[in-house]
Amino acid sequence: MKPLALVVLLLVMSAPIARAATEVVPLPADKQGFGTARSAASPVWFTLGHQGLSEIFHPDLSTPATRETRLLVNGKPGRAHTEPADDRSLTFRQHVRGDGWQAEITYVTDPQRAAVLADVDFKAQRPVRLSVDHVRMKGSSEVRSTLPTEPVRRARGTFAVGFGEGVAQAALDRGFRATAREYVQGWHTYLDGLRRPKSADRRLYDMSVMVLAATEDKANPGASIASPSFPWAFGFDRELAPELGPYALVWPRDLYHVSTAMIAAGDVGFAQRSLDFMLSKQQQPDGHLPQNTRVDGTPVWLKVQLDQVAAPLLLAWHLGRQNQSTVDSLRRSADYLLSYPNAPFSEQERWENQDGYSPATIASVIAGLVCFADLLQRNGENADKYLQAADEWQRKVEGWTATTTGPYEPKPYYLRLTKDGQPDAATKYNLGDNNPDDIDQRAVVDPSFLELVRLGVKRADDPVIRNTVQVVDQQLKEQGYWHRFTQDGFGETADGRPWGINWPTPTRTYGRLWPLLSGERGEYELLAGDKASAAKRLKEIAAAANSGRMLPEQVWNGRGTGSATPLAWTHAQYVRLAWSLDAGRPVERPDVVTNRYGS
Repeated sequence: MKPLALVVLLLVMSAPIARAATEVVPLPADKQGFGTARSAASPVWFTLGHQGLSEIFHPDLSTPATRETRLLVNGKPGRAHTEPADDRSLTFRQHVRGDGWQAEITYVTDPQRAAVLADVDFKAQRPVRLSVDHVRMKGSSEVRSTLPTEPVRRARGTFAVGFGEGVAQAALDRGFRATAREYVQGWHTYLDGLRRPKSADRRLYDMSVMVLAATEDKANPGASIASPSFPWAFGFDRELAPELGPYALVWPRDLYHVSTAMIAAGDVGFAQRSLDFMLSKQQQPDGHLPQNTRVDGTPVWLKVQLDQVAAPLLLAWHLGRQNQSTVDSLRRSADYLLSYPNAPFSEQERWENQDGYSPATIASVIAGLVCFADLLQRNGENADKYLQAADEWQRKVEGWTATTTGPYEPKPYYLRLTKDGQPDAATKYNLGDNNPDDIDQRAVVDPSFLELVRLGVKRADDPVIRNTVQVVDQQLKEQGYWHRFTQDGFGETADGRPWGINWPTPTRTYGRLWPLLSGERGEYELLAGDKASAAKRLKEIAAAANSGRMLPEQVWNGRGTGSATPLAWTHAQYVRLAWSLDAGRPVERPDVVTNRYGS
């Protein structure tokens, strides 16, 4: 066997790459693997695509530093099939095949330094030449490769991508076996400290928890990004996304869902750090949290979403955080909710492209205020103004958002939102995302209304809730999953081309099916007394996983699309529903809310 010594040295200055000047388009967003060491001494994360390493992040999770690193045979790449190399660590192996050759490549990061290592076992039917293709996210590649100059049929060795002078060589000098052992042990130790539910697939559950843990930035504790990927036009349209966003950013809503899943899994420290990040880095002086931020807390998109303002109120209650400094910060968010113009009207609801009165947003705000009021009362403080607002909005939510004159049966049913708080009015609006025509608000429904039940604002057997379940299933259920809302356009074209909004000519796009909505339906079904259906939802989420056990944002025809993969929210929903099945109820439903409203 011919020894193979491949060294890729990437020298990076201490300052982050200026992403606004990025010249290279990221690879497709359906990542097949995602990994990093548990150690904070290794601020580097890798993703795997269909031909090898795709984006590597360094020095933080909001900064993709490289686009691609792949093995070439006679100048051509192969096609890779990805699988976990170890069920209890983020170690991945790719089986790469080309014309008359095959290779097994195993990937880890060095827990002691910022380097990604790839161990290669190569075989060919005839002598071939090997090389490594490496592309940075900005400018030209700085690559040094030490390769066999003569053709080979068998080769075994390691290549490394390192950040900083001598880092790659130091990782190679240590050796792949020793590095991989330490990498694996870090993840095994982490999982050994957690619990595992009876209801979940063991391998997918462990992968989901590890993916969630890996989305936390190492330099900024508590900052967990939505996904290490750049789907569709977010990867190539610099007018739309000048900084390769927005999934490699921190969204308070996603952070809440991930944190409640981690509480259920036993990693309460993750949730504590998340709340600290929300309140110390994301919260603005007036109390609101921006739409999203970089991992250092710098706001990027600035729209106000009231459910995200309520997120720290809910999370603090789950953590029992009633110390004075936390309560003072939460008070700013609660007061912001009360003072927001026409509250609980929101500039954006949770799907982020419409303003109005949304049942899902209103549910979050009501629950957040009740939870905050409980923390105040535990401290002996008066909470009347927060409870009065919550009670008023709980009484009015149906009148603001449930129609008796809409086109579907049975009535009344909840709408996605109303623009004017008048659900029986034929008010029209444009759905955006390449929808050509305006639509009557009474014709647009959304499974998100179930937040009213999940958060304890309404009973599962409430007649309007049950009516809306029927309407949503008639209008949005397909292939065993649900669309986000009527005529959702956030997805690919009919022939699979990527979503975008700056088309030279109008181009219709179609939002596909969201596995995380199956998890929300399962939480509702538990409350409705249908555990068998809830268990089915867990399997539906699991069926969306790719060969690397990454769960996607959207699926179509049983497979993940080019949407963000892995999506932390989907993995969190899998973890949370698994624990909810074990408990027989949604584990993050706030008892203080359910007790107040008899739900």
